Amino acid sequence: MSDFLWVEKYRPRTVSETILPDSMKEIFQKIVASGEVPNMLFTGTAGVGKTTVAKALCNELGVDFIMINGSEEGNIDTLRTKIKSFASTVSLSGGYKVVILDEADYLNPQSTQPALRGFIEEFANNCRFILTCNFKNRIIEPLHSRCSVYDFTIPKNEKPKIAATFYKRVVDILTAENVAFEPKAVATLVERYFPDFRRVLNECQRYSVVGKIDAGVLVNLSDENVKSLMGYLKEKDFKAMRGWVVDNIDTEPHVIFRKIYDSMVDYISPQSIPQIVIILADYQYKNAFVADHELNVVACLTEVMASAQWK
Repeated sequence: MSDFLWVEKYRPRTVSETILPDSMKEIFQKIVASGEVPNMLFTGTAGVGKTTVAKALCNELGVDFIMINGSEEGNIDTLRTKIKSFASTVSLSGGYKVVILDEADYLNPQSTQPALRGFIEEFANNCRFILTCNFKNRIIEPLHSRCSVYDFTIPKNEKPKIAATFYKRVVDILTAENVAFEPKAVATLVERYFPDFRRVLNECQRYSVVGKIDAGVLVNLSDENVKSLMGYLKEKDFKAMRGWVVDNIDTEPHVIFRKIYDSMVDYISPQSIPQIVIILADYQYKNAFVADHELNVVACLTEVMASAQWK
């Protein structure tokens, strides 16, 4: 079933296959060459390859590892049970084992994260820990100090090279899957979601169902569309605004927030703009965590509707 998902089917199995800045790839290749995995904390935005690198390191070194998702299995008892059960048995391949704790920033910083600090020390003789997170400021300092921290941020001067490499990877995948595509449409998808490689592959797979990836699948928010939205907000027409959100449900929330940000000077009085910027930034941040994105967008637009003074 997992091979049905392109992100799993084509996930790099070795560090050399990953798409990373050269300096970072070299560091991980040296770790493989040394044969020793230290306790590590991988931080960076979604889809940049943190989990992929963690798995690739374990695969190349031939160590036993377990994946634990912090957002799904984040209570102390589950962590303790799974880690202790895993750590207390002898590795079939010899040597140490590795616990990959994905989305560790979802763990409670008052209870579970301090307990994890104890687990790292308790099982130090038999286990190494690799933690991944999107927001390193949500990881307590004692865990930072017990791990080597690697930031998966792509330097600005390397972004064109990384994006071009990933574009070529996507083209190879589409070719292997016998999916027809327009190069410009694929390039636009890569540009739109960069550096979230996982999102690009998921979108390509979703669009491939119709048999071809072309300009028709790249729905953008037109200026006229945004003008309609601003009109509804100005008139405080909640029903029309909510209908607009439903009609544009396939548009990423961050695209909506950005479009409002870029065009608000044409609609909103200057004295209101600072407050609207704060509102947009707040809901942009919340967008990474919410379960219902439609509700989050409607809540944002409702607050803008109530707070803005209009031209």
